[in-house]
Amino acid sequence: MKKYFNKFIKEVGIYSIALLGFISCNKNYTNPAAASSSQVLSSVTGITGVASGLQNWYTTNRGGLVYNMITSSGLLTNEIYVVNSGNTDEAQLGTGAGAVQNTNNIVTGMWTVANKVVYDADNIINNISIVPDKGYASGLIAYTSIFKAMAIGDMAMFWDHVPDTVGLNVNFVTSTAGYNKAIAIINNALSVIAATPISSAFLSSIPAGIDIPNTLYALKARYSLFAGNYADALSAANAVNLTAKSVFNYSSTYSNPIYATATSTNNVFQSTDSTLGLPVGLQPNLADKRVAFYTTISSNPRFRINGFFSGVTQAIPIYLPGEIMLIKAECYAQQNDLVNGYAQLNNVLTKTAAADPFGVGAGLTAASVISQTDLLNQIYQNRCIELYMSGLKLADEKRFNRATTERKRSFLPYPFVERNANSNTPSDPAF
Repeated sequence: MKKYFNKFIKEVGIYSIALLGFISCNKNYTNPAAASSSQVLSSVTGITGVASGLQNWYTTNRGGLVYNMITSSGLLTNEIYVVNSGNTDEAQLGTGAGAVQNTNNIVTGMWTVANKVVYDADNIINNISIVPDKGYASGLIAYTSIFKAMAIGDMAMFWDHVPDTVGLNVNFVTSTAGYNKAIAIINNALSVIAATPISSAFLSSIPAGIDIPNTLYALKARYSLFAGNYADALSAANAVNLTAKSVFNYSSTYSNPIYATATSTNNVFQSTDSTLGLPVGLQPNLADKRVAFYTTISSNPRFRINGFFSGVTQAIPIYLPGEIMLIKAECYAQQNDLVNGYAQLNNVLTKTAAADPFGVGAGLTAASVISQTDLLNQIYQNRCIELYMSGLKLADEKRFNRATTERKRSFLPYPFVERNANSNTPSDPAF
């Protein structure tokens, strides 16, 4: 079985060493030569190390979910293209359809790491009683819940069914049920921190960058929208502070994975062009300043990755204010409230870089109220532009019922590491 290693062992602590040899297919994440999980999870220091490890597994390297999600969505929806076909796993996704194999390392890595994050998160939450400080425990639950919810939500975006739990021969549920599972996890976390505020001691013990309450509301809005729960999505979106920033931070040692792999090398993938992979009729306005934010022009290739992937230490947002505005717009549109829907869309269209915490601004003129269909089309278009290379476009294409000719595959095949050990694994989707 293929092993997936984390170069952040020193930061994560001994528990990650105990889990380095995990095997995805039977979800046996133990190493008999290392300390047992019960030993590591029996102290506040140990359980905090496991929690910090969730962020490392999720965000770092070519095997982390950040790289695999952005790469998979980007290649399947034409946001990016493969520069060097010698990168076999990326090249399979760039071709799409039947070329994407069950042994593809990006597919297998995304599946494996997502399940490992859920497994570790469950162990943290199940052992939370060892933490005497209730505010510290509250923070642990909330922080852990963010990564558990994202891991399940990521699987739901890329597979038509997701595991109902972790363990041997587990059952599967639909992707919509997966989104609802993620929402339930977030709701529990919000209830916990409402009852007991997160302590400053906990916040100082984890990597800086994540605004926990705002991230929980933003993720609830995202997954409620994906599940078609428009009233809940709107309520959660309204609770997000749009001036706050919540990011995954990187350093010169632990670098931005897209920059390290693609932008800096120019040998894996690059931006398609100034259309951002959109078809005729939806391509960006020539005056849209977001194109220059997300891409840059050079001699070879002409268009290159920019945005949140232009530097080794550049932070990657967990969500953007523009995403929250567009969630509100879509919720109103789906409920046929065109006035408020267009108002929220126009907040995005007219937003300048200077007015956005991350410097993302279209700087365009406002749109006029025309119809529900027009509004939804413009919301989709602006999600593709505002959230370029966020990993969300594949899910958006399916939600908006875009033609399959605009993407190379709708769902990923199930990795052999799962199928070979779990008789409940669903059949691979045809496309």
